[in-house]
Amino acid sequence: MDRRISGHLGFSSPPESRPLPPPRDTRIAGSPRRSDAIRLAVAQTEVTTDPVTNGRAIRAAMRAAASGNARLIHFPEGALSGYAGTAKTYYAGWRINWDPVADELRHTMALAAELGVWVVVGGNHRLTGRHRPHNSLWVIDDQGRLADRYDKRWLSHSEMNGYYTPGDHTCTFEVDGFRFACLLCIEVNYPELWLEHRHVDCVLFSTYSEDPIFEVIARAHAATHNFWVSMAVPAQCAPATPSAVIGPHGYVLRHARTDAPDVICVDLDRSDPTLDIALTKARPWRAIARAGDIYTAARVSDPRSTDHTII
Repeated sequence: MDRRISGHLGFSSPPESRPLPPPRDTRIAGSPRRSDAIRLAVAQTEVTTDPVTNGRAIRAAMRAAASGNARLIHFPEGALSGYAGTAKTYYAGWRINWDPVADELRHTMALAAELGVWVVVGGNHRLTGRHRPHNSLWVIDDQGRLADRYDKRWLSHSEMNGYYTPGDHTCTFEVDGFRFACLLCIEVNYPELWLEHRHVDCVLFSTYSEDPIFEVIARAHAATHNFWVSMAVPAQCAPATPSAVIGPHGYVLRHARTDAPDVICVDLDRSDPTLDIALTKARPWRAIARAGDIYTAARVSDPRSTDHTII
């Protein structure tokens, strides 16, 4: 089920007036949240080189998503700080004031605690001395703490030549019994990065791209590994390829609008009957198949098998 949030900075109106019911929650008193569904929000914000402007847009989107009962809010690449890929002259040499980036990140963390939501937001993470920054996704928990940070590992040619330092680790985390992983932009092109996350429930894929093929490839990864994919894109890229949530069957569950900032909410629901084959049949069978034991045990010793030149 899905909902588009209305009433905040031009975010679009819901497609119907009937509100989306809250996800089912199977908690007992005092226990951690855990259920068959979690509500994910994808925020399609405008991304500029001004962290203060970006921060205001991020927090407006957070409030909109929280009003729709989202538990996790996912933002595009560079959403907080800006992204060097489209502003190379501005970021050349990284002679920028880093204080607003840190300030806006702290404000975002504080609001996450106030709203009780998890936030995954993109930005440039400053290193020391003359080291170039990481192109990162900050993971903020619902207590307002930095739970982790994903640093883009496989950079583009231009990113490697003057702008960013590659990261060296994966980033996975759990919210309410759902396991999430993070990937960034050009990493959509490397199947091995998605394969290593085949055990998660959802990949949070942030990008600053106007190439529609990115969604096509992301859908293929979702269908192949039977996980959800959240694709967060800046508003200025949306006319070519809007933000989206893709189901474990590889089909798009919801697109953001193509003409403005937007916030969309989608329930990742394990009990959705349309996902039954993907989640309860294809996913476990493919795990068994990858292990290979079933095929090894079923092979036979037969000359008509081993001789590949006979009719």
